[in-house]
Amino acid sequence: MNALTQELVELLSLEKLEENIYRGISRNLVGKRVFGGQVLGQALRAASYTADRPAHSMHAYFLFGGDVNAPIIYKVDRLRDGRSFVSRQVSAIQHGRTIFTAMVSFANPEEALEFQPPHPEYPAPEAFKPEQELKQGLLHFIPDNVRASFMRERLIEIRPINPANPFQPQPETPYYAHYVRTHDPIAANVDDIGLHQAIVAFYSDFIFMTTSLRPHGLSYLTPNLQCASLDHAIYFHRPLRADEWMLYDMEATVTNSSRGLNFGRMWQNGQLVCSTVQEGLIRLREIENQ
Repeated sequence: MNALTQELVELLSLEKLEENIYRGISRNLVGKRVFGGQVLGQALRAASYTADRPAHSMHAYFLFGGDVNAPIIYKVDRLRDGRSFVSRQVSAIQHGRTIFTAMVSFANPEEALEFQPPHPEYPAPEAFKPEQELKQGLLHFIPDNVRASFMRERLIEIRPINPANPFQPQPETPYYAHYVRTHDPIAANVDDIGLHQAIVAFYSDFIFMTTSLRPHGLSYLTPNLQCASLDHAIYFHRPLRADEWMLYDMEATVTNSSRGLNFGRMWQNGQLVCSTVQEGLIRLREIENQ
């Protein structure tokens, strides 16, 4: 694995402190606060260490912003160990307070009724430029004080289908899609479904919330705009691999009361493998202070 993929695996591989308690490292991935996807992935990984089957759903709430300079403790409560379903509650704790909480349910795949909507009609990922290459084309828009952080290469590879310039946003349709995968295949010695699901949870949060900004002609870089993830749900429908191309198709359905609601679908090899839902805070400070 290359350095970026190795760093991602290490980020989502937690240290066991004692039974049901784990410690995760923090990384500065998006700014002053811990990236929500990091906490999602680490919390799901912590829960997976206590279960004997893959996750099928996760429902999470972000309570406080995380400190990128401190580790995070994950406490897992074993609520149920049933024949069909295993239920866990995870609390992420930092500086003595709970910053995040999630319910995670696990279940083995079953042969049963099957249905899915039609697969979106997009060209193959090879038809699109990598996000890092698109960033190079924006260099003359980037202020010096944010250039280093904006140009930092992500731990995953993203190929946007309908990219926009975040420094000069224009009103657009409330849809966004990209292809995503790890930079390298996952090494055989750490290759398990729990890690793949944690990586998918990690990258399910990239750009998701900002879909609801598109119809307003705003971006996460808009001055005086306060953005934060409030909650996040992810449903795992079928087995998947985070190191193979995944099409992530997103749609914003409503913005109101300084919140935006977004829905997402992840497709792999023609199958709908994940669905996501997230509500985010999108507060314009000028409006708030009137």
